[in-house]
Amino acid sequence: MQAIHRSTSGTHDEARGRGLAHLRLTWVLSGRGWADCIVGENEAEAEVTASYLTAAPEDLLTAVTRLILGEAECRAQFEAEPTAFRWIFHREDANVSIRLLELAHSSDDDSAGSEIWSTRQSVDVVARAVVRCFDGVVTEYGESAYRSKWGGHFPRTELETLRAAWRAYRWGMGVQ
Repeated sequence: MQAIHRSTSGTHDEARGRGLAHLRLTWVLSGRGWADCIVGENEAEAEVTASYLTAAPEDLLTAVTRLILGEAECRAQFEAEPTAFRWIFHREDANVSIRLLELAHSSDDDSAGSEIWSTRQSVDVVARAVVRCFDGVVTEYGESAYRSKWGGHFPRTELETLRAAWRAYRWGMGVQ
């Protein structure tokens, strides 16, 4: 499943001299073992599907944690049987470029995929969007209902690891 095919860039707040947090991420359990993930900013967004057959939420949380910890490139992949959606994160200093590809098959090379969405954001904005998304998921469903609807445990460990890395990153940047 895909939505708008448009790349966008983060906006800039001249008064404060930093990017505005327009990045949105939602994770909706759409059926037993299925989730719809919507990512976007401003008018540009993409909707992708994930199956519980892979650790899609854990992979996304782990990729963002690795970015915060300084890795230059990280990936996460959602399986939609047979389609796959690949998140490619590329960090340059305090900014992250995100490309979201749709692939006919999970084993396809990046070059075989179609870019359905992209953005450039700060590391802080990306971490905030992902943490808020999964905080919202656990608030809406609760861990027990999440487990029965998704077919696996809520990714509590990965979420808390991301949250801790984000706090340390913000602390190091002088933001509290």
